[in-house]
Formats: sequence, C-alpha cells, structure tokens
Amino acid sequence: MSHHYDIAVVGAGIVGIATAYYLKKLSPALSVVLVDSSQPMALTSAQSGENYRNWWPHPVMTAFTDRSIDLMQELAVDTNNLINMNRRGYVLSTRSSDIDTLMSELEHGYSQLDGNSIRVHSNAGSATYRKPVSQSWSDAPSGVDVLQNQTLIRETFPSYDTEIKTVVHIRRAGAISGQQMGQLMLDRFKHVGGVLLSAQVDGITAEQGFTLQTDQADTAITAGRLVNAAGPFINDIAQMLGTSLPVTNSLQQKIAFEDTAKVIPRQMPFSIDLDAQQIDWTEEERQLLAGTEHSWLTKEMPGAIHCRPDGGDNGSWLKLGWAFNDANAKPTRLPELMDEFPEIVLRGAARLNPALKAYYGQLPRAMHHYGGFYTLTDENWPLIGAMDVPGSYVAGAMSGFGTMAACAAGDLCARVMLEDGVPAYAHALSPQRYRDQGLMNEVKALSQRGIL
Repeated sequence: MSHHYDIAVVGAGIVGIATAYYLKKLSPALSVVLVDSSQPMALTSAQSGENYRNWWPHPVMTAFTDRSIDLMQELAVDTNNLINMNRRGYVLSTRSSDIDTLMSELEHGYSQLDGNSIRVHSNAGSATYRKPVSQSWSDAPSGVDVLQNQTLIRETFPSYDTEIKTVVHIRRAGAISGQQMGQLMLDRFKHVGGVLLSAQVDGITAEQGFTLQTDQADTAITAGRLVNAAGPFINDIAQMLGTSLPVTNSLQQKIAFEDTAKVIPRQMPFSIDLDAQQIDWTEEERQLLAGTEHSWLTKEMPGAIHCRPDGGDNGSWLKLGWAFNDANAKPTRLPELMDEFPEIVLRGAARLNPALKAYYGQLPRAMHHYGGFYTLTDENWPLIGAMDVPGSYVAGAMSGFGTMAACAAGDLCARVMLEDGVPAYAHALSPQRYRDQGLMNEVKALSQRGIL
C-alpha cells in the first residue's frame, strides 16, 4: 500500500511533534505524516530535565527561547495549564564576587530588551527584588536579578552553601511537564488529520520528492518534502540523503529521587553551581579511586551541576544533573549508564546544597537514574531550516534545551517551509549560518555556550 504526503517528519520526539503540530496549525490543508520506530517521546525527550529559560549569552538565542516561552504560555492559557508551567526562575550561583565576564554576556544576551532587564542588588534589604515565593508563571517578573549581598542570598536561598557570594536569578525561567506538552501537541496534530506512523526509516531516496524505505514491507511512504527531526540520529537521516550535519553527541545523565529527609525547600528555583570543584570524597575513597580507571574523579570537575525540586510545591522529588561528559559518542536507543553517576552527582550537588549530604551512600531505593544524548553543534545553537538537499529540512541539535525550545523550533521550521512570517533570527539558526563568517566569529568569541 502506498501513501503520499505533502510533508514527512522523521522523528517523534518533542521537536518532531512540535514541527508537525505547527505545520498543521499554520496550514491545516497540508497532509503531514510523523514517522518514528518508537513510541512518541520515548527516547531523548523522555530524559528531559523539563526546565526552560530565556537567558543565553547572545540575543539570537534569547529571542528564540523567548518565542518558545510565548508559545508555551499560549498552550498553558489554552488548556488551563495542562502542561504544569511554573516560573520560579533559574539561579546561577558562584562563590566569586567578580562576575564581569558573566555580566557582559548577560548584557549582550538581553541587549534587545528594555533597559530595566538587569537589576543589581547589593544591599541586605532590597525593596526591588521579588523573591520566588509564587510558582505561577503569570505573575513572575522578567529580566534578571543579580544578588551580591550574602545576607540577602542566605535569607532568600537558605539551603545554599554560605560561601555563595553572587546569585544571578534569571526570572523568565522555570519548569514544565514536557510529556504533557508533547502529548497535547500530538493529540491536536492527529485531531486535525495529521498521521502518526510507527515505522523505522532504513533508507531515503530523493528523486522528485522523497521515498522512505521502512521496515514496514507493505507500506510505501512518499512525500513532497521531508523534515529531519530525528534527535541524536539526525546525522543518520542526513547520510541517507547523501549529506551530513556538523553535530556531535555526548551522553548526559541525571537522577531523580524522593526527598524523604526534606532537605531542599520546595520553593527553591532550578539552581546551578557555576564553580568548578573537587568531589567531596573521604580521603579513603579518594585513595581507592586514584588507583582505578576512575581516577579522574579525584581531579577538578567542571561547574554547572544543578538541582531542582520536582513535582511542584506539593511534590516531594528532586532532580540532579551534571553535564560534565564531553566525549563524542555514537547514539544508541539504550544508552549504557555509569553505575557510579548517582553518587557522583549527589556529592557534587551537595556543595551548593550541603544538606544533601544526608543521602551520601544511602539514596532512596526508588531513585531513578536515566540519561540521553546531547546532540550539539560546536557553538551549541540549533540547526533549523533547509538542508543542502532540495526539499529537505532539519530541526535538531538542541543539546539540553530541546524541551524548552521545541515550540519555537517547530514554529520556525514550519514558517521557513511555508515562507510565512519567518522571524529575523531564522538565518542565524539555519545550517546556512556557517557561510556567515562575521556571525560565526561573534559566536565563537563567547566565553560559554549556554550549556547548563
């Protein structure tokens, strides 16, 4: 049996779902098929930290993620917040008071916004700082608050290490239910005639459109245009088309567990320790590790470890993550996790929130250890737009920010394909940006790439 569609979207992760959803939303008459061998959102999207933020060290990415937050808020309003959107912010913390580089990138990232976007608080009693008391996204402030008074920091974030001297509180940030959001868009896509097909794409022929060879011998799929939204497998799909994409993959892991000891305040925002550290091993543990293949765990580790309450104010779980792995790896559907990771990330996270030491060596049995592949370009910007095979497009390379950027990515890809209201940042996020040497030089000059 042969089926022809106007557009085939390969990959039913949250980015592929969002792309299919916005294609049908913007042009209901299009016939669109979403193809994946797994259940929707079963691979990388299922491993999401489910956080969002609008801060990046460049205004292009700030505008892009602001657009995504706008679209997520539309979904929240439209469904009485079925996606469980909240907004206590992102906190970047450090034991240094010298943050000139970070401040310059904050200013650059928010340069397109109004002049009151960055507020510095150096006094213990700041009348202009609004503490993250409410989780409601609808009444939270925007911009960023920089706290450089330790009394104010300790009063607002009592679980933090007392040595923290600076807190950068990103306010248009918080958490959502990625699974709920993906299922909502998928249901709406199917309701207006979109087709979800369970099939593995084994090959693609590009000749007067696209023919997808799949493991379903009795089903032939042809399409006028094709979107490569295959997550960590976007280069596999690109190679089927006879091309390639400038991305690598690295395995990143997280844990989630019930905070039975109630050591983390439920009102604490998503919190990141920016400082490098040596993991808090005992001297005996350090000596044992020094003589093994894991001796690297006794040396200095990078910053950006994070912790956040999960499940809202009435929940009881925590999520911890640390994207310290930068080794390029071939993605698989069943990633091999590191047995030692739960204790590593726990001890690393305890540096910012020392009360987590209560769980050393005794994490709850129901602890969930999971991981997925970060697919990224060197500059950690997404690839969204036309590939070099006519009629083919890509929506991918969103390492660690796939859930928060999915709506904007799907909307952008759809608008580029339909030539309808294409935003100003489209070129900068497309594969064609690599021909713009001025832009690439500017991006490469940034001290960090937004990987948090």
